Amino acid sequence: MRDEEPAGEPAPNRPAHRGALWGAVVWTLGVAALLVAMPMSARDRLPDQVATHWSGRDPDGSMPLTMAALFPAVVWLLVAAALAVALRFRPVQTRRSAGPVLAATGVLLSGAQASIVRSNLDRARWQDAAPMGVEVVLIVVAAGLAGALAWLATRRSATATAAAPPGTRVLEPRAGERLVWLSQASNHWLQALSSVLGLLSVPGVMLAASGRTGSVDWRAVTFFGLGAVVALLCSSVRVRVTEAGLHVGFGPFGWPARRLAPAELVSARVEQLTARQARGWGYRVHRGGSIVFLRRGACLVVRTKRGRDFAVSVDDAERGAALLNALIARTAGAATR
Repeated sequence: MRDEEPAGEPAPNRPAHRGALWGAVVWTLGVAALLVAMPMSARDRLPDQVATHWSGRDPDGSMPLTMAALFPAVVWLLVAAALAVALRFRPVQTRRSAGPVLAATGVLLSGAQASIVRSNLDRARWQDAAPMGVEVVLIVVAAGLAGALAWLATRRSATATAAAPPGTRVLEPRAGERLVWLSQASNHWLQALSSVLGLLSVPGVMLAASGRTGSVDWRAVTFFGLGAVVALLCSSVRVRVTEAGLHVGFGPFGWPARRLAPAELVSARVEQLTARQARGWGYRVHRGGSIVFLRRGACLVVRTKRGRDFAVSVDDAERGAALLNALIARTAGAATR
């Protein structure tokens, strides 16, 4: 199998990992603010010294309220700083684990802080703090799940290989070879927007978890949560062309996906488009078809036999269009025999 990927380096205005960097920065700052805000916003209902450690179900350690607010935030920022240093000096080895570590640690510390506030809420002394129970297990499970999801979202495709050198001939397979073209694109602004919306949905849940409020404004949580998911799905694509046709996977998980077989297509071409011509960013539907627009420039455009166009902005679109046209011609020739 010959795997083809975009040749050359990414364009300067589209660094490959800028979206992930922005998302990590927003997540880091948001979690730090949440860790401090949860106890400080409830200081009128907390003792000056709060329980922070339990032996079994009973509290056996405490901290001043201010220290209890700042200590987990400092630990969190130290973890983020350590990952930043590791990424600077060992980027290849660290990049795969940075996302899962940030996700799992952020959820673990946030959940622990929420449970500490809840246990100390409306108590006269830290020794009277409520016992810890099943919430500890739930926090650990949630942290593990967050880490696993982050790993799935950031892992590289198992079929990806090094970039093909310029001038590689992709339309002349030798006997027994299969042609594969892989590419991807992302929009770091949409990824950052997804992170912001996701963080906005967290405070309401955390306030309820910490006992500050008896109910959650689920309308706001749902609005921001769904907005975060939609922005995330529209922020990146993974495009693959094989003998089975065109496969476009949305978001970090490559799901949902759109598939178009060569028999469904009339032709493939490349168009240079701007945001104005595409009518905006993300997934857009118009009278003539639909487009996944993540950055201005070259877009891979296919015309279906239903007379509608489907376009996706992606690197190395010329090579993908050339391969698709070869597959379409091959399929049409086989059908006429």
